[in-house]
Amino acid sequence: MAGARALGFKGCRKIGGSQIRNLLNAKDFFLFDCDGVIWHGEEAITGAPKVVSSLIKHGKNVFFVTNNCTRPRKNYVNKFYRLGFTDVMQEQIFSSSYCSALYLRDVAKVQGKVFVIGGEGVRNELLQAGIPFVGDEDAPDGTIFNCALASDVKAVLVGHDDKFTFLKLAKASCYLRDPECLFLATDVDPWHPLQDGRILPGSGCLTAALEVATGRKAMVIGKPSPFMFECISSQFRVDPAQCLMVGDRLETDMLFGANCGLDTMLTLTGISQMKTAQEYRDSDHSTNQSFVPDYVVDTIADFLPAFED
Repeated sequence: MAGARALGFKGCRKIGGSQIRNLLNAKDFFLFDCDGVIWHGEEAITGAPKVVSSLIKHGKNVFFVTNNCTRPRKNYVNKFYRLGFTDVMQEQIFSSSYCSALYLRDVAKVQGKVFVIGGEGVRNELLQAGIPFVGDEDAPDGTIFNCALASDVKAVLVGHDDKFTFLKLAKASCYLRDPECLFLATDVDPWHPLQDGRILPGSGCLTAALEVATGRKAMVIGKPSPFMFECISSQFRVDPAQCLMVGDRLETDMLFGANCGLDTMLTLTGISQMKTAQEYRDSDHSTNQSFVPDYVVDTIADFLPAFED
């Protein structure tokens, strides 16, 4: 099946009923973002577990691509199961922390230590990949003037870190003075929504601080970089024309799909809404077209009637 853009669709096409059924029949691979698409925090989106289970039972290949680097894949499996997604296995989960470890091991083939700004998710995936790392060895009263700098640091990896300090920023800046030291970011998400209208600054804020301090730009592993799709393609035989990327963030998920040559679908249960998508669609700036979804649904629960006989 040719992609929606190739068929001349302008984008932002809200679909339902038989249109969804036809789309699901035409696609073999479904890539889902997690936060805002299949769950909110510790609560599954209504109908999402049944959608995932039905896709798998109908022989579809389902993957989860998330920029959330705060937990290792094995913990994601536990969360899926806890929220009722009992068909999901670890090999279906591609987080930015897991893909960062794959990049360092298999692509960069880093020979040395990685300085980590990040939490358990990043550290666990590096450990599983056999990559030595350093990051939290300083005394509480340590400063950049008296702390030790590790030898043989060949890469700096920045992810979400709720224990981020000025000292970590300073040490990372020192390591990156070496032009041969790699500078990677799990993702550049600016913020994440919390309850009561509050927000949580994302990994992108920490990466931006280090970019300013060093005058260097990080290589981004997570969405919208295509590397996460390359990770899937390296492990499974995936045809981009047979893929549908489903997400809730235009500037991340839809751009990721566009960068990888995938049809895209925006679900309105998360951050981005129809009005913003339409503004991008109607913009005179050609770069904004990559943010426009091919299809829009209110929720992925709209898939459910397509599985009924």
